[in-house]
Order: sequence, then C-alpha cells, then structure tokens
Amino acid sequence: MAAIAPFVLTACGGGGNSASGDASSLTLMDYYNNDPDKALIQTAIDKCAADIGVTITREVVPGKDLIQKVLQKSSSKTLPDILMLDNPDVQEIASTGGLAPLSDFDVDTSGFAQGMLDAGTYEGEVYGLAPTANTLGLFYNKKLLADAGLKPPTTWEELKTTAATLTAGDQYGLAFSAIATYEGAWQFLPFMWTNGGSETELDSPENKEALQLWKDLIDSGAVSKGAINWGQGDVKDQFMSGKAAMMINGPWQIPALNDDAALEWGSVQVPVNKAGQTPTAPLGGEVWTIPQTGDKAKQAKAAEFISCFTAGDTQVALGSERYTVPTKPELAKEYVAKMPDMESFTEQIANARSRTGNLGAEWPKAATAIYTAIQLVLTDKASVDEAFAQAAKG
Repeated sequence: MAAIAPFVLTACGGGGNSASGDASSLTLMDYYNNDPDKALIQTAIDKCAADIGVTITREVVPGKDLIQKVLQKSSSKTLPDILMLDNPDVQEIASTGGLAPLSDFDVDTSGFAQGMLDAGTYEGEVYGLAPTANTLGLFYNKKLLADAGLKPPTTWEELKTTAATLTAGDQYGLAFSAIATYEGAWQFLPFMWTNGGSETELDSPENKEALQLWKDLIDSGAVSKGAINWGQGDVKDQFMSGKAAMMINGPWQIPALNDDAALEWGSVQVPVNKAGQTPTAPLGGEVWTIPQTGDKAKQAKAAEFISCFTAGDTQVALGSERYTVPTKPELAKEYVAKMPDMESFTEQIANARSRTGNLGAEWPKAATAIYTAIQLVLTDKASVDEAFAQAAKG
C-alpha cells in the first residue's frame, strides 16, 4: 500500500452531520462485497444495531478501493461512523490522526490475543478490535498420504521428503503462492518467522534459510515453477484438482474443499525448521475502528457497536459461519468443539503475529522487499545470499 496522505479533519463527519448529539443512526463502511461474507456480516451488524438501539447504513466497497474511498470521504468531511480496515492498514491510518483511540470511550480491550491487539495498536493506543482472525496452515490430501504410508510433515526436512515422495506425473507434492504481491510475502512469513527471522533484518541467516527451503522445493520439482504466478485461489485449485498433494493456504478455502465430497483433507500447523521451534504465522483479519468525525455522541455509539461486534457470542457465531478464529483465546475450546476442521488453525492463531507489529506503517515496504527477493531467487536472477539485499535496494 502506498503511503497515505494525512487526513483533512474537521469537527464534522458521520455522513455530513454536525456534532448534534443525535446518535440514533450511524454509517458504516467495510469491504465484504461478496456473499456469503457480505450477508453474514450484515446479520451480525443488524444484531448489534438492534442491541444498542441504532439504525446503521452500510456502504460496501471492493477491498482494493477501500483506502482511496476513505481518503475521499475524509476530504469531503463524510467519514463513516464505523470503519472496517484490513489489519495491516490500521497503523498507517492511525498515524494520520484519522482514528479515535478506543480508550476515549472506555472500550474493554482485555482478553484479546496479543497479536491481534498489536495489529490494532499505534503508539501504545488501541484503535481497533477484530472479532475473528485467520492465518495459514498446511493442508494435505489424506488419501494420497495414506496410500504412500506417510504422515503430515512437522519439520522442513519432513516437508521436503514428503513432498518429493508425493511428486509423480502431473502431481506435485506441495503448492504455495510465491507471487510478486503481498500474497506471496504473506505465504512466506510462516517459514521466515518460525525460523526466528524478522522483517527488521531481512538479510539475516534465518530469513535466508527460509528462502533456501522454498528454492530447494522448486528446484527439486516437488513444487511447480508456476508458484511464482499463483495467488492463493490458484493454489487451492491445484490442490482440489489433485495436482498438489499438500498446500499452504488459509481456512477461508475450507468451504470450497468441503463442497467436493470425494476430497478427504486434513490440516496441520506450518512445519518448523527444527523440532522445538514454535510455528509462527501471520494474522489475517479485519479491525473495526472509530474515525475522528467530530461527533462525540455518534463516536460513543460506534464504540458500543464495536464492543458488541467483538463480544464472545459474536466471535463464535462469525467464526463458525466464516471459518475464521475468535480473537479471544478463552473461546478456543468452545469454538473447536463446534468447528473441528479449524483445530490446527486455532492452534496456529495462538502464536500468530501481526504483520505491522514491528515496523508499523513501514510494513508495506518490507513486504515488497520480501516478495521481490522471493521472485529474484525462484527465477534464478539472484542467489539466496544476494536476494534480500538486492530487493531492499529497490
């Protein structure tokens, strides 16, 4: 994401209303523009609107257009009362002064997973909360592994040998997304972070080890060279068509996998380099925030909405419907009992990290360097030793 220009803020907003104190109606903006998410989110919005006694007018925009739309509304003084943001964008927006700290309205932020709190925090203040989160894991085709007498891999060495064994004909052992977008960086992070690597020192030995793993998998033929052009939807298609025995992907793919009655799949956490390491993956998910509209009465009602929307019952309901994980760890046992398919992802979320936790608003620059380095190595334009340094130079 490009750097965001500072918001032009005045004591006016909330759909153009002045600070009149009439908080019976609120405006809300999000990017869930496709069903089933669009309808499921609407149901949760309607429930909380009824609970707090307001009517909510919702505007849904495509994800790629959300930030630009927010900037337009800021300049025209028509910011929504409630704004959903993808979690890596929160710190950049908060840094402009465009959001109100939740502490201004006594919103209870206790009990949330630390990684998700980090994603909504800027300079020590929490600006947003998420009802649920997602992350990455390793999916595997149960029949293919069983026929080969194999168990799901738990280490990188096992991942390499298992993927090699399951590679035959037009079937590859493993699929992942190494595309030159944030998606490629997102898929690489579990390997980089689990190995002790960091976005603050891209040229570290730990990061290079993780990149070498990906290169080894491609060079051995266990992963298709097509990975450099695949998004996560393409990876899912490879897995479902039987062209990949395992894949790195997220739980949002589960509804599609379950639609194929013949496909028996399982999932485990992303393998570690060495036994004893903690599988550490990135947190995905959307954070709900209160823009600085200047209307304190509406902002206070927006805060009530966020408290309702991130309450335990809402978390479990949305998590169960959308294959996302509640962000309060205390709900994990109840949630997994309802959603056994989500057990490994719930375990993964417990140690998952915010992408902006270390770098804040500088994260997009690091993400670009990461996916650039991946492309340089996997297309043989740079060695693993050179790639991160070369990518960092732009």
